[in-house]
Amino acid sequence: MTGTETLTSSVARPQRADARRNFEALLTAAREAFARQGPGAPLEDIARRAGVGTGTLYRNFPTRDALVEAVYIDEVEAVVRAAEDASSLDPWEAVLAWLRRFVSYVGTKRALIEGLNKESPVLLSCRTSLYDAGAPLIARAQAAGELRKDAEIGDVIRMVSGIAGVAFDDDDQRDRVIAMAIDGLRAR
Repeated sequence: MTGTETLTSSVARPQRADARRNFEALLTAAREAFARQGPGAPLEDIARRAGVGTGTLYRNFPTRDALVEAVYIDEVEAVVRAAEDASSLDPWEAVLAWLRRFVSYVGTKRALIEGLNKESPVLLSCRTSLYDAGAPLIARAQAAGELRKDAEIGDVIRMVSGIAGVAFDDDDQRDRVIAMAIDGLRAR
């Protein structure tokens, strides 16, 4: 996926400004509810938190699966945008900025993954988009001599995902452990 492409979903973003605001409010409310309660969070609560009726929710997302998928795609697109935004930074700082956003995505993914169809072409497309977004940052940091030459994008994603997906005593401990792992990526 490049900056001009978007992931495809069974749900289309509305064109009218008011409908787009409702759509975005539903995505935000769903993201928060799914993070707290998992993909089984009550849809009525999501609509209420978004400040819309259940009719608006179902008009935008005809099924729970469509809402879960839309939240997941929105998160992946944010990680891809973060890679694009970071590309103007120094190579090592670009990798760090992108990985910070990726860690946030891992938390959302964990909450959503049980609600996603593992065979879905959307899930494969999202994975490809994440790899395609991060690989140039990794390659640029390697070319600058700041990141280990033997690290591949798949290694980095698995390492950070694995660590971010573990239970920690608190956010500080999680951040400390992730920082230690990322430091291991530095060229010596």
